Amino acid sequence: MQENRQYKDRAREVTLRGLAVNLVLCGVKMAAGLLGRSAAMVADAVHSLSDTVTDAVVLVSLKLSAKPADEDHAYGHGRFETLAAAAITLALIWVGGKILWDALHAILAAAQGQTPPAPRLIALLAAGLSIIVKEWLYRYTLRAAKASDSQALLANAWHHRSDALSSVGTLAGISGAYFLGPKWTVLDPLAAVIVSCFIFDASWQILKNVWRELSDGSLGIQALREIGELCAQVPGVRRPHDIKTRRIGPHAAIELHIYVEDDTPFVRVHQITEEVETRLKEKFGAGTFVTVHPEPLSLDRGN
Repeated sequence: MQENRQYKDRAREVTLRGLAVNLVLCGVKMAAGLLGRSAAMVADAVHSLSDTVTDAVVLVSLKLSAKPADEDHAYGHGRFETLAAAAITLALIWVGGKILWDALHAILAAAQGQTPPAPRLIALLAAGLSIIVKEWLYRYTLRAAKASDSQALLANAWHHRSDALSSVGTLAGISGAYFLGPKWTVLDPLAAVIVSCFIFDASWQILKNVWRELSDGSLGIQALREIGELCAQVPGVRRPHDIKTRRIGPHAAIELHIYVEDDTPFVRVHQITEEVETRLKEKFGAGTFVTVHPEPLSLDRGN
């Protein structure tokens, strides 16, 4: 429980900092876009505003998932984070689609001879600042996501990265228009098309993990092998089997059967199962749900 609270506090701290940075950055980019005559920067500012929404979604999910187990949720409320990850990923797909749509529309307009006014230096500087800040936010949130194994934080980290990538496209377009002249404004939408592909790929990777968890997918072959090896090292355990795994929010859930000698005292059987549980929690985290079913070894010999 202590580890779970520490994880929630850390995740909340990371998300709140991201929310504060996004709000400031959104205001800076909007002002730069309006003053710098850059439609791309104004669109980038709107993208940053969407990040504040996903930050709020993560904060709500952390509050809900922190609720203890109850009669209706025996395994706790960890999947609220998974649902939040799904919601954020759908937002990512929408952002990627909007960027792609606007980029294709701008390319078509350029092909028809339409050229927007050249942006000013302030828009160029704001794009560079956005890339640096959003890439830092991505790495900062990603470290917290990996440390806590949180899909919601991972999705939010990639939302920060999507903003950084869109700012790269914005920077390319503004740079081309500023340094090379109006004929090169098409660089902006061309770069945005590539950015949207990165966003779609990131969304797909997160959605695969979300779907795996919501459909009770296992932790994977490697995890099953490690579980079997760890249990076999416990004195008194004879051939762990029927291992089942899944993920519930940031926590793993493991159920397995072990054989013990028929004449093993009940107290010793209890000690063996506790040792198995301890070793699995040391490997997969203190919040891991572990269920161990001991069986007499004669059942195995009978087969």
